[in-house]
Amino acid sequence: MTEANSNNVKLGRTYARAIGMLAGERGLSGSLAFASLAIAAVQLGEPVLFGWVVDSVAKGQASGQLILAWAALGLFGILASVVVAVFADRLAHRTRLNALSDAFEQAITLPLSYHAKRGSGAIVGAVLRGTDELFWLWLGALREQLTAVVAIIFLIPVAIWLDWRMAAILAVLAVCYTALNLYVVSKTHAGQMEAEEHRYGVSGRVGDVIGNVTVVQSYTRLAAEADALRGMTQQLLNAQYPVLTWWGILAVLQRAAATIAMVAIFAVGSVLALRGEISIGEIVSFVALANLLIGKLDQLSAFLVRVQQAAPALANYFALVDERAAITDAADATPLVRPRGLVAYDNVSFRFSGSDQGVFGLSFTAKAGQTIAIVGPTGSGKTTTLALLQRLRAPDEGSITIDGRDIGGVTLTSLRHAIAVVFQDAGLFNRSIAENIRVGLPDASDGQVRAAARLAQADEFISAKPGGYDFVIGERGASLSGGERQRLAIARAILKDAPILILDEATSALDTETEANIKRALDGLRAGRTTFVIAHRLSTVTDADEILVMDKGQIVERGTFAGLVAEGGLFARMVREGGFSEPVEEEA
Repeated sequence: MTEANSNNVKLGRTYARAIGMLAGERGLSGSLAFASLAIAAVQLGEPVLFGWVVDSVAKGQASGQLILAWAALGLFGILASVVVAVFADRLAHRTRLNALSDAFEQAITLPLSYHAKRGSGAIVGAVLRGTDELFWLWLGALREQLTAVVAIIFLIPVAIWLDWRMAAILAVLAVCYTALNLYVVSKTHAGQMEAEEHRYGVSGRVGDVIGNVTVVQSYTRLAAEADALRGMTQQLLNAQYPVLTWWGILAVLQRAAATIAMVAIFAVGSVLALRGEISIGEIVSFVALANLLIGKLDQLSAFLVRVQQAAPALANYFALVDERAAITDAADATPLVRPRGLVAYDNVSFRFSGSDQGVFGLSFTAKAGQTIAIVGPTGSGKTTTLALLQRLRAPDEGSITIDGRDIGGVTLTSLRHAIAVVFQDAGLFNRSIAENIRVGLPDASDGQVRAAARLAQADEFISAKPGGYDFVIGERGASLSGGERQRLAIARAILKDAPILILDEATSALDTETEANIKRALDGLRAGRTTFVIAHRLSTVTDADEILVMDKGQIVERGTFAGLVAEGGLFARMVREGGFSEPVEEEA
């Protein structure tokens, strides 16, 4: 199979899959298809009636009934077109929103590695641009293209019935249009794919820069980023221009073919009329049929251009919805019911793909209610260790159990319901303060939200905001200070009331006084709960039941704060370099 044929097959498959998404509303789709057949029949009947009326008038015969039939047929066609347009539009809008929801749900379930590789801008572009193109494809197919195809298919037999010699001219015109379109599609497919890749690059770049606008402004990157984007858009234009040139040439050739066909119809028709082999009315009918054919071919040609241009966007959309999450529920997975919080790692190893980094041979146990601190240099594997507990990644070897159950055999939803996490980056939404806290417990009452905020030392600053708990905090909490953002994240975890807590640098953005207050609140929250604390600030882990010291993905030391300091190893060196001293017990 040649490359051109292969591209046409791929385009056909993409189009067929897109149309197949309408199967959810087979009844309405089928009714619209039937209505399109009726409209096509009306559009073919009108030129024939028009010719009959002309012949009737030319012969001096009564033509009132023919004119009435022509008017009735035209009125029926108008009403049918209105009905198809309205219901096709509604169907296309509903299906687009369903497709958008499906893609959104898929995107948020995919692993972090997928998001890191593709970038948020490209993923958002795949969802929005893909569903937009699906909408226009469905709308065009339902409102116009099916009618056009049916009209063209039946136009030739009708034309042959009138006069086969004149019909041959229309057939040649149709063949020319089809051949020209297929040729241009073969010439532009690769170029359009390249242009679409550049378009997604531009989209990703814009999202990346806007998301880091404070860095751009602080480092006076305005001109540099603008120049970089202009360079990327120029690459987009360089890829798009040849494609546009081909489609421009196609339009000119099609118009030339249409003009030649019309001239041929008049020329051949006049000769046949002089011989008495065709009537004036039949010539008029063929002119109307030619105009109808040209109009339908132009519709299909424009639609083909749209499908060709949309193909990369549709391919990216389908690639997203087809992507399979690296971690899914096992076929026999069952919920984790009321876990106590006994967590055990047994010889757990995980290596990042194409890298020698990861974690290796991790074995430790956290009893229910204990606090386990994990410390170590940057890149030592602390966050990866706890990502394995949440099944954000799956271990290559070993097992992790909660209350003796391997987490690989429990449902992801129940596992993550059992774990509350406070990240170093608070992870807030552009919503109200109350909505951000309720992420921890969506059906929580206002009283529960306020109670969690008070425990997180957040109620006072929230009450001072305009609107209090209804204050909208901006994208990623831009309207809040770092400490305020972190306290909301802690309130969210408190509200979730999960048996297992993960605090990933949870107090890193707080001043010393606020950190001390929140630490007291978290100390109370830890009672009866298993807590894992990841920290660089060693002052936050001094009262942990056990401290695990990691380096290069392995646990190299373990023990209490005092015991590890006494050993004089890596932990002791970190304490010295951090300026922290061994905690001193307060006198009673």
